[in-house]
Amino acid sequence: MNNASLVNHPCILCCQTTHMWCSRCHAAWYCSTEHLQRDWPRHRQECIPINSQQQVQYPNMIATPPPAQPELISVSAILFMPHEERFRIITVQCTPQGTISQGICPSPLVQDYFTESVPNTIILTQGLNGEPLRFPLHIWFCPTSLQRGSPINRAIYRITNGHATKAWCGPVVVLKFNGSRRQGYSDAGSNDLPALSAYFLAYK
Repeated sequence: MNNASLVNHPCILCCQTTHMWCSRCHAAWYCSTEHLQRDWPRHRQECIPINSQQQVQYPNMIATPPPAQPELISVSAILFMPHEERFRIITVQCTPQGTISQGICPSPLVQDYFTESVPNTIILTQGLNGEPLRFPLHIWFCPTSLQRGSPINRAIYRITNGHATKAWCGPVVVLKFNGSRRQGYSDAGSNDLPALSAYFLAYK
């Protein structure tokens, strides 16, 4: 961000007048570095760096590079697709939401599997016979598909042998927490199917 221009413009986030702009593209104005950082996930899609010729026009500017993007975390998850007969193990990218010391769970990037609506989640903390799960399961599903009775999820129908009290519809993605404090994820796999099957069977 720099203040080479003395012309005031509204801050993109709060509309407060400012003469500071993004030092990378010179095309977006912000009243503070904090607002640049908050808007960066959106702005980076349109932030085109200026070329060296334009840079010469502002030799005294103080350039603050855009905030570094957090490195994505990859974990294995279980995917149940409605039209597939069997579950699949997939890789899900998770965006860190803070430092490890803060204990904030990363945010899984699963929206691509849910085209009808924003997914809802359920946290499964009990397995077979009600025993607590050491690693709770995080179930992502499409509420729109479930409520309107879309085609039955064949993969879930298969692992419950068709005996579920209520049929599940739409896609389902299952991640596994790395502990009861739910501060991160570990790899989910086929050994998590018994607990999931018991849940789908009991769901009403």
